[in-house]
Amino acid sequence: LNAFLTEWGLVPADLTAAWTSSGFLTVETLTLITSQFLHGGWLHLLGNLLFLWIFANNIEDDLGRLAFLTFYLGGGIAAGLTQVAIDPTSTIPMIGASGAIAAVLGGYIVLYPRARITSLVFLGFFYQLIDVPAVIVLGFWFLLQLIDGIASLGLAGTDGGVAIFAHIGGFVAGVVAARLLLVVRRRRGTRPPALTPVG
Repeated sequence: LNAFLTEWGLVPADLTAAWTSSGFLTVETLTLITSQFLHGGWLHLLGNLLFLWIFANNIEDDLGRLAFLTFYLGGGIAAGLTQVAIDPTSTIPMIGASGAIAAVLGGYIVLYPRARITSLVFLGFFYQLIDVPAVIVLGFWFLLQLIDGIASLGLAGTDGGVAIFAHIGGFVAGVVAARLLLVVRRRRGTRPPALTPVG
């Protein structure tokens, strides 16, 4: 399993070495996509699927299936490249779709900032389900990623774990892509479809 993950996961050191010596058309370049379909366990996979279930259906309805797939994989590639840029000599395989899903979150905050997201809010020993605007929920999530990412810069012993800068890069890529989409729509005079309920 470890050999398989090293072969098809995104290893920053292998990618930068391949691009330096052989150019961009290499097997290592392909790992920018294959790594998105590998996960570190069932919890990793199910957590990503939960975020997809909540946020991706509206983006897919908006873009269409093929355009959504391009947006999703492109966001994952941007996420992977961001992490590689931050730590190009890392030999730890990067796996998971979290960067691509972060792009979906970035697109969602631009396209549906006022959509209400049912969230579990803890109030001391008590908790309550309340509907919170997407711009607050996803803005807070992104802020946490920034704080974690900045805190991890230059620290020893941060090999492995979560690729925080992949989340940041994916989210920013999703925001940029969605903003470009809105510019195109304004020029054409078209609007996004209504929200599709989850469930």
